[in-house]
Formats: sequence, structure tokens, C-alpha cells
Amino acid sequence: MKKLMFMAAFAVFGLANVNAQEVETSYGFEEGGIMLEGGLGFNSTNNKNSDTKTNGFSISPKVGYFLTEDFAVGVEGAFTSSTKEVAGIDTGDNKTFGAGVFARYYFLDLGKRFKTYTELGLGYVSSKDKIADVKADGFGAGLNLGINYFVTENIAISFGLADVLSYSSAKVDGGKAVSGFNGNINVFNNFFDTAQFGLLFKL
Repeated sequence: MKKLMFMAAFAVFGLANVNAQEVETSYGFEEGGIMLEGGLGFNSTNNKNSDTKTNGFSISPKVGYFLTEDFAVGVEGAFTSSTKEVAGIDTGDNKTFGAGVFARYYFLDLGKRFKTYTELGLGYVSSKDKIADVKADGFGAGLNLGINYFVTENIAISFGLADVLSYSSAKVDGGKAVSGFNGNINVFNNFFDTAQFGLLFKL
């Protein structure tokens, strides 16, 4: 009987300890913390009707420093590569490089693991199409929405919902600048059209 009571008390103590550890787990950020975030994407199409093939990939690393537990600033980069082939002939080979700065604010927690943020970014981009021998440079600014889902205390999945507002201006060598402004008012109706996934590591 005493042995049974001891085992029951030990089990209760163990469950209490596990619950305490779950309560103490922190899914979020701290002042002075650092985050490493990055996205990786690729695409490949083969249109047999037009005998056209396209391939491409992109990578976008980002580093941020938290001034407070909700507000971070940082730098980001981007590289994309795309090729196009029509009837067995290469018609496009484009490489694009980008660099910029951003400010991110976490404004809403959806449960313990979901953190919703808005982000303002400003960046420069340079691209070159080797086949067409065309170069272009430009800059842009954008206001975005996103969500982080914490898989563990230090690892989260990033889900960029949509560009709410964006402005861009680009100039091809020998040509005039082309600029544009976009506002996505129905952001919550079509955010899956522009969704971007990535991973975030909290240091």
C-alpha cells in the first residue's frame, strides 16, 4: 500500500513538473535578441503546346536585431535566377541580386505559437539577362503582413501573407525609369496568391 501511494505521489509530481515546464516555455522574442530568417523557392514549367520550358529559383536571407521584444530592425538580401527555352533555343537567362533594410513589428499573438507581424522594407535590386544582353537597376519599398509559427522555442515557420502597399522604380540601361505603386486592399481575400514560406531561427 505504501509503495502504491509512493508511486502515485511520484506520478503526480512528474505531471506537475511537465506542466510547469510547458508554462515556462517562451514562444516569442526578447529585447537584444537576434533572428535569422530565410526563404527558398523554385519553379519549373514545361508547356508542350508552345514548346516552352522555364526554370527558376530564389533565396532570400535576412538578419534582424530586436530593439524591444516586439520591434526588430535588420538587413536582407535576395538572389533569383531564371531561364527560358523555346523550341530548344535559350531565349532568357536572368540573374537578379537585391539588398535592403527592414523594420518589423509584432502586433498580435494568435495563441502561444502564432505571432503576427507587419514589416516595412526598403531595398535596391540589379538584374541582367545574359541572352538579351539587358541590364536594369532599381529600388523599391513595401509594407507587408506575415505570421511566424513556432515549432520549437527557437525555430519558427515564416508565412509571408501579402504585400499591402508597394512601390518600385527600375531603369534599363539606355532607357527611362519605369515606376509603379500597388495597393492590395483585399489582402485577406487573396493572400494565398502571394504567400511566401521560410524558416526563422531565434538566437
